[in-house]
Amino acid sequence: MTDLEQQRYLEKLIARQDELMSVSETADAATETVELDQTRVGRLSRMDALQQQAMSQENRRRRSNELVRITKALSRIKAGDYGYCVECGELIAENRLAVDPAQPLCIACASARENRQGQ
Repeated sequence: MTDLEQQRYLEKLIARQDELMSVSETADAATETVELDQTRVGRLSRMDALQQQAMSQENRRRRSNELVRITKALSRIKAGDYGYCVECGELIAENRLAVDPAQPLCIACASARENRQGQ
């Protein structure tokens, strides 16, 4: 991987990290405890609020996981290991990194991991 390609991925990762952090700041209010006072909120409205809260919590978990992956990818760039599979050391396909610059695994290792988890 050339320095120019690596710089392009670095910029993509930092932009995505900034985007996720800004969304996290504004979305935290949606995960707050739902008011259970039936005089203020009807039963169906409260159920809808609970569902919205659960969806917001799942979105926060996914953002957090993606931020961890991005942080690790930025560390690999700094260490000079970016673009190589963290399990086997093989080069990760350019198309795979283009879709997800934080991808730590080559397609073979990712498939093997999926198969192990599916069993």
